[in-house]
Amino acid sequence: MLNRRARLASPQDLVLVSLLCIYVSNSETTLGLFDGTDLSAHWRVATVERRTADEWGVLFESLLGGRTEPSRVDGICLCSTVPAVLPEMRQMIARYFPTAPTVVVGAGVRTGLPVLVDNPREVGTDRIANALAALDLYGAPCIVVGFGLATTFDVVNENGEYVGGAIAPGAEVSLAALGDQGAQLRRVELVRPGSVIAKNTVEAMQSGAIYGLAGQVDGIVRRMRAELGVAESVLEVVAAGGFAERVLGDCDTVTRHEPHLTLHGLRLIFVRNQRR
Repeated sequence: MLNRRARLASPQDLVLVSLLCIYVSNSETTLGLFDGTDLSAHWRVATVERRTADEWGVLFESLLGGRTEPSRVDGICLCSTVPAVLPEMRQMIARYFPTAPTVVVGAGVRTGLPVLVDNPREVGTDRIANALAALDLYGAPCIVVGFGLATTFDVVNENGEYVGGAIAPGAEVSLAALGDQGAQLRRVELVRPGSVIAKNTVEAMQSGAIYGLAGQVDGIVRRMRAELGVAESVLEVVAAGGFAERVLGDCDTVTRHEPHLTLHGLRLIFVRNQRR
């Protein structure tokens, strides 16, 4: 079993003064500005597939303006789960950050995390970044639960190897599907209702979404823990993603909450790919 306190990158590796990490997901794009190992600022903006390189550039310049100049960014690490955004994002980086060494997470990029699945290229780059960050922060074994458009489960075994996971529809997607497909139902906000036993249709849908998701998370995590053959006391279950805070209070198996887990993982990946 790996040392729970062990770090994946030594302090002497973290030489950057200002590193910009960018995570493009289906609904949101998250930016994080690191000063060394510290996340000094972060922003979330809508992911718009039709946004041009210049539109991205102007947006980034505006967000960074109060913190640093683009010319003072020492490096950039980018991962995207939206392939259509990547060409414009690459152009934007080349045009607005021309001197910054850039790592785009994908095939051929070193992570230091063994990926023991049938086809490692199928695993989302954000999921690898999350697993790497959780391993760095809390050691092995660990499970990352990502609360986003999908609810994802990523498993690192006691040897520090990524061994697979699970993907389920996210709570918001499920609610939207009910609202669209149910003749007498409509779209509702994803918030905790007044009680589990709801007295109206809106709260009944919210109860099913929130408490159903919590039950799903606990059920899958317990099955994964049994399959790993590890004790509950040594398994860290780390929550990440935009919807995590709405559900965490009802999840018994989650032990940690890291809202910026993906950004931390991108920082580690950049460090591992610096030229020596």
